[in-house]
Amino acid sequence: MPSPLTIWVNAKFAEPAERLLVEGVRPHRVIFSANASVSVLTAGAPDPALAEADVAFGQPLVEQSLECPRLRWIEVTSAGFTRYDREDFREEMRRRDAAFTNASSVFAEPCAQHALAMMLAQARQLLPAYRDQLNERPWEHLKRRADSRLLNGQTVLLLGYGAIGRRVAELLAPFRMKIYAVRRKTYSEPGVHVIAEERLSSIIAEADHVINVLPDNPTTINYVNARRLGWCKRGARFYNVGRGTTVDQNALLEALGSGRVGAAFLDVTDPEPLPPSHRLWDAPNCYITPHTAGGRHDQDEALVRHFLANFQTFLAGEGNWIDRVM
Repeated sequence: MPSPLTIWVNAKFAEPAERLLVEGVRPHRVIFSANASVSVLTAGAPDPALAEADVAFGQPLVEQSLECPRLRWIEVTSAGFTRYDREDFREEMRRRDAAFTNASSVFAEPCAQHALAMMLAQARQLLPAYRDQLNERPWEHLKRRADSRLLNGQTVLLLGYGAIGRRVAELLAPFRMKIYAVRRKTYSEPGVHVIAEERLSSIIAEADHVINVLPDNPTTINYVNARRLGWCKRGARFYNVGRGTTVDQNALLEALGSGRVGAAFLDVTDPEPLPPSHRLWDAPNCYITPHTAGGRHDQDEALVRHFLANFQTFLAGEGNWIDRVM
């Protein structure tokens, strides 16, 4: 029998998920780092125990991972992997014939449902009605009915078309909306018009809803800027369940103030947490959730089950990886 593998974990899991992980990899050994990573948004701390590991699960420090030749597979507990998206890391993974996976599948469903909830809350006037309930409680029967909209037949533009974008498109399918998605590689797909960057200015002008699911990388910083917002259809709704750094927030504030953007629904901002004094809190028709789109009550168990499915592929040396990035 091959020697047991060592799996290093620096994710902070609840006890049931830890137990599921330990039982799921037996007879292999699990080392829980003394420096657990509290948030996936911050880099993990150095840990000498990583040098013993064949597999890392969590948010290992990039620089230390490069110096640990035993590491043959890393799975991060997030959909984003910006800090690992660098050429020296990719080259080292290739040299070792190692695998790198993320957890996109775990977060695609909640993020997509969150975006749909935002769209429906606005269309069905839930937010204005709740605001009335908190204030003078007028019975705005005629106004709320007149301002209510159907999503059916409207146009959606997805900025990015990865796991989250695909699931958003699937959830919107019953509304028979016209759906476009901007992606570097264009191809035909049932129900979605995947377009090249060159067509963005004309398509965004048609969109009733612009949903940003872009990751954070050097090419997406301030991607949603004054120029692109200026192309928007007047009154369009903007949603961000990607990363806060992809939006020029000053430009968004101006677009909200002028009415070019009719409403903004932001789950991510730059910085996070958003300071209480930040102008976005008071911007007209701007609705903010505190980076909760990917949240789910069973997150820890879902992440562990995702890892265990990939662990079987790793042990077999073949098969279909889930969410393999490199």
